[in-house]
Amino acid sequence: MDTPNAPHSEAPAAVTDPPAELGQRLSALLEGIGRGDQAAFAEFYQLTSRRVFGMARRVLIDPELSEDTTQEVFLQVWQNAAKFDPSAGSPLSWLMTISHRRAVDRVRSTQSATDREAKYGASSQDIDHDAVADEVGSRLEAEAVVRCLATLTETQQESVRLAYYGGLTYREVAERLHAAVPTIKSRIRDGLIRLKTCLGVS
Repeated sequence: MDTPNAPHSEAPAAVTDPPAELGQRLSALLEGIGRGDQAAFAEFYQLTSRRVFGMARRVLIDPELSEDTTQEVFLQVWQNAAKFDPSAGSPLSWLMTISHRRAVDRVRSTQSATDREAKYGASSQDIDHDAVADEVGSRLEAEAVVRCLATLTETQQESVRLAYYGGLTYREVAERLHAAVPTIKSRIRDGLIRLKTCLGVS
């Protein structure tokens, strides 16, 4: 079963049903999804996808990671809808719990990859692991981040600040800086590589 794409601006607005009515509606849809009803799944997605994406975005910041996580959440809904227990809580609470856990898991996965890179660098250079861990930890302090940001080009700084501190999407950054989206993606990617190198975590 193919899940729909991540929510976009042209998607229908979220419903404004009273909480009780929305809960009943979502419960009924989950029952249908549990029976393999794709139409029920599509409606459930339409009613809740923006909430899920919003939760993922608040945790992950990065819009592409947030879209990927949103898809993972709805795949889990499709696979586990039959396990939903109305007596344990509302459908929306159940969905938001899944969304938050998925987003946190993605953060931990990303951090684990960074930690593995740091450990590999330490072992390949035959440096004491504890010393490397201490050094990486100290360099990740706010002052180090500010100092390393200064090593980026002006255009890289603008793009990174707008995307990761301003919370803008690639397209929004491109519109703000009057540049093409591929150009912005390249600037941010190159800027993050330079930041990681400066911070000693890559």
